[in-house]
Amino acid sequence: MTGSWVATNRLDEGTITGPDPGSFPSDFVWGAATASYQIEGAVAEDGRRPSIWDEFAATPGRVRGGDTGEVACDHYHRYREDVGVMAGLGLDAYRFSLAWPRIDPEGDGRINRAGLDFYDRLVDSLLERDIVPWATLYHWDLPLALERRGGWPARDTVDRFVDLTVAVHGRLGDRVQHWMTLNEPWCSAFLGYSSGLHAPGVTDPEAALAAAHHLLLAHGEAVGVLREDPRAQIGVSVNLYAVTALDDRPGNVDAARRIDGLQNRWFLDPLLRGSYPEDVLDDLGLDPTRSWLRDGDLEVISRPLDFLGINYYTRHVVSSGAYPASAGVEFAPPAEPRAVNGWSVDPDGLTEVLTRVTRDYGAVPLVVTENGSAWEDRVTSDGAVEDADRTGYLAAHLDACARAIAAGVPLQGYFAWSLLDNFEWAEGYAVRFGLVHVDYATQVRTVKASGHWYAQFIAAHRASILSA
Repeated sequence: MTGSWVATNRLDEGTITGPDPGSFPSDFVWGAATASYQIEGAVAEDGRRPSIWDEFAATPGRVRGGDTGEVACDHYHRYREDVGVMAGLGLDAYRFSLAWPRIDPEGDGRINRAGLDFYDRLVDSLLERDIVPWATLYHWDLPLALERRGGWPARDTVDRFVDLTVAVHGRLGDRVQHWMTLNEPWCSAFLGYSSGLHAPGVTDPEAALAAAHHLLLAHGEAVGVLREDPRAQIGVSVNLYAVTALDDRPGNVDAARRIDGLQNRWFLDPLLRGSYPEDVLDDLGLDPTRSWLRDGDLEVISRPLDFLGINYYTRHVVSSGAYPASAGVEFAPPAEPRAVNGWSVDPDGLTEVLTRVTRDYGAVPLVVTENGSAWEDRVTSDGAVEDADRTGYLAAHLDACARAIAAGVPLQGYFAWSLLDNFEWAEGYAVRFGLVHVDYATQVRTVKASGHWYAQFIAAHRASILSA
């Protein structure tokens, strides 16, 4: 460990050792994150129209338990209460996303004023409590009407995203300075259009490749719009994995190269180098004409960033398995310990990812924009919520951040995933990631032991600044 800070996990009377809070820079940003479809509910109020996730969740067999985001955490009506919870935790910042179908219901540029009014109210409420808003323009909830006109595989969707960016910045840009264009374009493209595990549930690898490019192009065009505001701090959030070969046999080493290429470099290279990795293009063998790529696209995609958001959860261990390295990859069973959704707990992977980005792509400022874990919480007879495993995960991953900073990584902030238990996409409500427990029947919020620990850590960091 990088330090020996210890705080009582006050609900189960255990102790959790974390890094020295003083090992983080004095201006380090502490926050928590959510996403619109996962928490807002109110899917048919004030002019909002369906998103791809509304249709996907309503399709039998798509989401565990038949769950939907129709109500979710009812944040649309309870946002003031939730901002009060954030203030109680001592958060510096709150990362939220804007629901495209609430703002531009048909995805055709006709802006719904009532939709923007909600985010006006949210931003004002945050600022009243001295919480800095960090806004994500797109976190997977594409208007259904726009999907039916081609969705992300269609280049026209890039222009519609520009319309959204102009409208949102025009309303909120006087108060919001921190912007993320996209959240996890890998998931939008490959889970949405190749495996079909996420909305819109398409299984067409060539469509996924076009979608990935158009998502990146939309990012670059949005950067151009936002850059007209000299105060804007602009980034994008990508989900990165530590990728390890099962052993050093050549086929397994090549399997790791392939997965790292598709999962990590396919997005990092165009964003930060202005090119796609040629080995991945060769691996994919799809659309050799690259019909989705036009002159000038990569220059747009690689417009300079003020920060890169990194979402990290776990590690992939891969092999070529029973196949030739050129034909397939197998994933090893996740190592122990595992969270309840089956992901292995691997904080060293976070240090590895952070240091790798700095080593390979230069000193672009980094922010951990998501990091968290799902566990079986225990609600006690007096209503408290014990989650020592999540607290341990949080402490270990903050230690991983501290080690990366000590190694020279320009890490500027950390956003825990997530503020609230919520609709976890294809898992529905079966798993809980929140620092705050939500009773979905009553919508009562209860700060978990992990949330109290995080608040203590943030307070200790501030105290270390004052005593320096």
